[in-house]
Amino acid sequence: ILLDKKTLKTFSSLASQLKHKKVCFSHQILLFSLIASFNLMFFFSFQQLHSDVDKGDGKVKYVLSGEGATSIFTIDENTGDIHATKRLDREAQAYYTLQAQAVDRLTNIPVEPRSEFVVKVQDINDNEPKFLDGPYLAGVPEMSPLGTMVVQVAATDADDPTYGNSARVVYSIIHGQPYFSVEPKTGVIRTALPNMDRETRDQYVLVIQAKDMVGQMGGLSGTTSVTVTLTDVNDNPPRFTHKNYQYTVPESLPLQSVVARIKAADADIGSNAEMDFRIMDGDGPGMFNITTDEETQDGIIILLKPLDFETKSSFSLRIEATNRNIDSNFLSLGPFSDTTSVKVTVEDVNEPPVFSSPLSKMVVSEDARVGTSIGRVSAHDPDNSNNGIRYSIDRNTDLERFFNVDAMSGVISTAKSLDREANSVHNLTIFAMESQDPTQIGKGISLITVSDINDNAPVFAIDYETLLCENALPGQVIQTISAVDKDEPLSGHRFYFALAAPAAGNLNFTLRDNKDNTASVLTKRGGFRRREQPVYRLPVLIVDSGSPALSSTNTLSVRVCDCDSDGVALSCGAVAYTATGLSTGALLAILGCIMTLLVMVLLIVTMRRRRKEPLILEEERDIRENIVRYDDEGGGEEDTEAFDMVTLRNLNVIRDPNVRRDVTPDTPTFFHYPSTSRPSYKSLPDNVVFREFIWERLKDADVDPSAPPYDSLQTYAFEGSGSVAESLSSLESLSTDSDQNYDYLSNWGPRFKKLADLYGNSDGTSVFS
Repeated sequence: ILLDKKTLKTFSSLASQLKHKKVCFSHQILLFSLIASFNLMFFFSFQQLHSDVDKGDGKVKYVLSGEGATSIFTIDENTGDIHATKRLDREAQAYYTLQAQAVDRLTNIPVEPRSEFVVKVQDINDNEPKFLDGPYLAGVPEMSPLGTMVVQVAATDADDPTYGNSARVVYSIIHGQPYFSVEPKTGVIRTALPNMDRETRDQYVLVIQAKDMVGQMGGLSGTTSVTVTLTDVNDNPPRFTHKNYQYTVPESLPLQSVVARIKAADADIGSNAEMDFRIMDGDGPGMFNITTDEETQDGIIILLKPLDFETKSSFSLRIEATNRNIDSNFLSLGPFSDTTSVKVTVEDVNEPPVFSSPLSKMVVSEDARVGTSIGRVSAHDPDNSNNGIRYSIDRNTDLERFFNVDAMSGVISTAKSLDREANSVHNLTIFAMESQDPTQIGKGISLITVSDINDNAPVFAIDYETLLCENALPGQVIQTISAVDKDEPLSGHRFYFALAAPAAGNLNFTLRDNKDNTASVLTKRGGFRRREQPVYRLPVLIVDSGSPALSSTNTLSVRVCDCDSDGVALSCGAVAYTATGLSTGALLAILGCIMTLLVMVLLIVTMRRRRKEPLILEEERDIRENIVRYDDEGGGEEDTEAFDMVTLRNLNVIRDPNVRRDVTPDTPTFFHYPSTSRPSYKSLPDNVVFREFIWERLKDADVDPSAPPYDSLQTYAFEGSGSVAESLSSLESLSTDSDQNYDYLSNWGPRFKKLADLYGNSDGTSVFS
């Protein structure tokens, strides 16, 4: 161990004093403090350190206690020498408090009081500086001026800052020059170069060193890393990659569709790269619009108006892109916008026909005859080919087929009689189809208004209940009536009221027309009595003001009532007479008649329920897997009385389209052809009969919304007029190859006699010869 001269001289002097003189405990503390400061592993003996009581005869024993006694510090109990057995660390413990005492070896009785002393461990530079918060992450805006502060680092040293320079730290930058610098005393890192560009390099990793002993040779050091990221500023304007763009779109492109996406490059990121697009000028004003995709910052061109190749086949646009967030500190690097040209070429496609007027309004009188022309729709092929057009009505908008349209001319006419009161407006969809390409179909709307005619007579507005008090006075108003009319004349309604001819001269009531579409019923006399006549019926004639005028006779029932003094009816109608003197036999007779009537009604109902089921199945019955037993053998083909064979030839029997033999629909059909629309088959050939018959059934199924949407078996119960192959019955077969014996038929009774004669003997075949 190397010691400087001054320390060695002091150490030697004190050792000499311990060897030749008696030293008190206070000098021992000084010695321990000095030696411990060297932080040595030592074993040092003090031969003359003893108590004044110690005579050297071995009767005194030295004892050491306190912090670290026996573990770090030991004492020789005979000589009193104290030894340090372990290396001392000031950072772990800077002070130790010990107690020394001399005791009798045999009795352990103290011979001197206990003495306490403190061992202070003096510091040496044995700890390097450490960055407790490292590694560091920091950011600084790009293009920052020279000397801009980035971050401050700090290192700590565990050595004693009050003793020497062991804890005095200075900072230096090992890696990261010439971009950054660090202040030696404070640890503040600053930019060392101006205008560093993030787009060139956006991250730097610095290595910072902290060294104690004020950076002198022999000092300990520690390092940390500092990652510096240059944050973005808006110092780059947007730039289009091309000065001209070309796009092609079909003329059938729907509105609000994307025509094109253009991109302007911006080296900045985040909000500094956000931009807005606008159409500066172009030859299609209002045709297009451009918006910004907020995720990709692309310019999206949107179609606002329909394209038409035949009208204009191309459009030229000039578009500008501008930064949304411009930093005023970098205006000198601008302008922060750019422009480009976009050409949109329209591609021709085969378009459906276009109506000259998408909505055509027509008016027809409700008394128009069938076949009356109402108006005409017109459509044309917008393509250069100008193909022919065929017109039709969407029958979903004309379910009852009130109208027809001429396929070639587009003239709409009536197909049925109209009723304004049932439907005053018909909204028809007209199809216009190209004759060369049926897939190209245009649609137009025809709004047909049915004008009113005076075809409805006025009637009472409500069902009146007129009550007449028995004490009513002559000339008293007992009822005010009004009328309604389903028609709607342009000038409004005007009704005229009067009593019909049979009641015009009655002596009981009179009618007064109020000239405001109402009338009042008045009494002509008083003294009405319920016993005499409980109800009076007045026929009221109501005439409208139409041309021609229509009228109706409505009956007003007037009931005579018993009223109180305020005119409130108490009881009305005929007065009930109490039957007196009715004997018990009469009551029994009446009761017997009632019972007889009930029994007869029950019998009639029972007989009606047990009647024979009809041959044609009802709508709610399903013939599948049903066994019907008649217990009737019939008379064969020659029996014309059991069933009328002519019925099988009469097609009118099966006109009802509701008789479905396969599946009964849940909801009845609402489409019935009138009987006059069925063709007559009586004079047609058989092949035409079948074709027309099946065609009519097909049309019924097409317009029937309750028909099943799956394949089904239709049973028509129609045999036709016969086959050229004649009968296929086995009874008329000429084949005699069968060797089956039918003799047993003669044992089955007279009903099978004819069959026994035909098949029971070998001569039976001669019947068919």
